[in-house]
Amino acid sequence: MEIVHSNGSNIGYSDQGEGEVIVLLHGFCGSADYWEKVIPALSGSYRIIALDLRGHGTSDAPLGAYSVEQMADDVLSVLDALEIPQFTLLGHSLGGYITLSFAQRYAARLRGFGLIHSTGYPDSEEAKEKRLKSVSTIQNEGITAFVDALVPGLFAPTTAEAAPQLLERAKEIGYRTPPQGAAGAALAMRERPDRRDVISASVLPILLVAGEKDTHVPPEKIFTSDKPNVTQATIPGVGHMSLFEAPEQLAGIIRDFVQAATQK
Repeated sequence: MEIVHSNGSNIGYSDQGEGEVIVLLHGFCGSADYWEKVIPALSGSYRIIALDLRGHGTSDAPLGAYSVEQMADDVLSVLDALEIPQFTLLGHSLGGYITLSFAQRYAARLRGFGLIHSTGYPDSEEAKEKRLKSVSTIQNEGITAFVDALVPGLFAPTTAEAAPQLLERAKEIGYRTPPQGAAGAALAMRERPDRRDVISASVLPILLVAGEKDTHVPPEKIFTSDKPNVTQATIPGVGHMSLFEAPEQLAGIIRDFVQAATQK
């Protein structure tokens, strides 16, 4: 992993392949390793930059609450350091919330953007309470116990039965999340605003990817716009983790989207 200094913190990233640039942002308690099965399917045709978000992986994990705006600014710092003027930005789950903040404020830098198992909706009051409980669990029981409870619900039940090694790999990545980083990111998600208007107002090509069996962000919360510039895709049989459950199918959806978006 390479490092860029952003807003007082070091942000790690990987940089593979050549061509049109695709930037990938992982989900909560993940890292750039979340994309390890997707990147090889894309890096033969595109330059793929995958970040470790603030508080995750090799990036610094300062104490205190983060914001999705701050995390989007980290993305900007990395792309500025690499002198990349325009790119396609795709975010999984938490990464999608950051993508929307970036698209709202730095649209001129984007060729297109997308949400993968993510949404423009804000947290409900119930979800906000769950974020606080998550922070309490992380602080009192540790990151291992938190990740052990989190990961199984991210996958479709059939995946958990047929491919338990995928859950173990997601847990292994999650265990490396610094506790204060997970807490800071949970509070960032709790405070994020409603950004459905970013999707509905944007003229950029937009990709929205849902998992048929995703109970965390079901398709109806993802597909908030059906304008002509919006590409909707549902991956059958997967939960919140198509990056693990159907990586080749996800890579194909991304490839088709970027090819169409960059031809316009």
